[in-house]
Amino acid sequence: MADDNGLAEIQEHRNAIDEIDARIVALINERALHSLKIRSLKPNANMGLYDPQREAEILQKVRQNNEGPLYNEHLCEIYTALLKVMKEAPSL
Repeated sequence: MADDNGLAEIQEHRNAIDEIDARIVALINERALHSLKIRSLKPNANMGLYDPQREAEILQKVRQNNEGPLYNEHLCEIYTALLKVMKEAPSL
C-alpha cells in the first residue's frame, strides 16, 4: 500500500509547480512583448536586429543572478533556447 503522506506531499509539490509554471509562462510572455517592441524600434535607431553583445550580457546576468540549485550552464541553455525562439517569433 502506498504511503498516503508521501503521496499527499508529492501532490503539494506538483500543485506548487503548476502555480510556478503559470507565473513563468506569464513572465516569458511579458518578456516577449518587450523583446518584440525593441525589435520594432531597432530599424529607426539604425540598429541591426541581432546583437550578439546583448545576448552575451543577458547570459552574464543570468549567471550573476543564479543562486542555484541549477548550474549556470543549465540556466544558460534555457535562456539560449528562449533567445532562439524570440529571434524566430513574428514581429508585432
